This record gives sequence, structure tokens and C-alpha cells, in this order.
Amino acid sequence: MAIGADVVAVLAIVSAALSGVLAVAVLVLALRLRVVRRTQLRVFARGERDVIDLLDDHASELRDLWEQLGAVREDAGDLRERLRGAVSRVAVVRYDAFEDMGGALSFSAALLDDRGDGMVLSAINGRAETRCYAKSVTEGRSEHSLSDEERSAVNAALSGERTAVPARSGRRRRRAS
Repeated sequence: MAIGADVVAVLAIVSAALSGVLAVAVLVLALRLRVVRRTQLRVFARGERDVIDLLDDHASELRDLWEQLGAVREDAGDLRERLRGAVSRVAVVRYDAFEDMGGALSFSAALLDDRGDGMVLSAINGRAETRCYAKSVTEGRSEHSLSDEERSAVNAALSGERTAVPARSGRRRRRAS
């Protein structure tokens, strides 16, 4: 079987065209490979490494981080529990305990934790002396009778206020002697 000159010429032209297309494709792929290599050097810290090894290293680091995160969560839970018992709610009520004394030098201060446990301190300022009292508070209540000012301080601390104005009932102020 003989191939004609026209067929050989067409085959040569098609082969040359395909060779040109393939040469352009090789050139494009070589340029893209060069970009990938540059990126690889940047990502892999200027060393050539296998992607599988790099992913294995990252997986190992992630496992370590998850373990550390679990330890941090445990520590955070312990700290949260400790802080529940710390004084976190404080309120002060200042007032005049006696008619002839001015300046609101007497005070009641509630020092409570998140549960409402703690104490209320009161200082009654008179002309010649100042008397201090401390009463325990459990869940916002005291086994001792609380004055209006002490109750105001406890309620203010429980509600998150820092200062409060005492509730005035018909109670008379004490006279200084």
C-alpha cells in the first residue's frame, strides 16, 4: 500500500501543528510547575518535603493542640468553680446613723460571692466612737437580724449595684449621747 504525497504532506502539517500545540502546552505546564515549586518552597520553609509528610506533621500538631485544649478546659472548669467562692459582688450603703451627725460617715458593706454567700460589715460612726459589726450572709439571707441599711447593701450586691441608697422606713435615727 502506497501513501500518496498529498497524504504525507497533510500528515506532516498536522504533525507539525500538534507538535506546536504540545510545545505550547509543555511551556504552560512548565511555567505553572515553576509557580507551584516557588509556593512549595515558601510553604515548606525553603525545603523540599513530601506533602504527605507535611500533612502527617500537621495532624500530629493538631492532636497535641487538642490535648492541650482539653487540659485548658479542665483548668478553666477548676478556676470557674474556685471563682464562684470568691468575693465578686460588693455594695456599700453610706448613711447618717444619728440625727446630730452629718456627712454620711456610717456605712454598711456587703461582700458576697456568686451564690450570695459572704458577709455584711457595718460601721456606726458616733461622736466619740465607731462601732463595727460583721454578720454572715448565706444565699442572700442572714441568721442575724439585718438593719435596713444592711439589707439594702445585700440587695444591691446581689443585683450587681456598687452603691445603694438605704430604704427609709419609719425608723427613727439614734440619738448620740
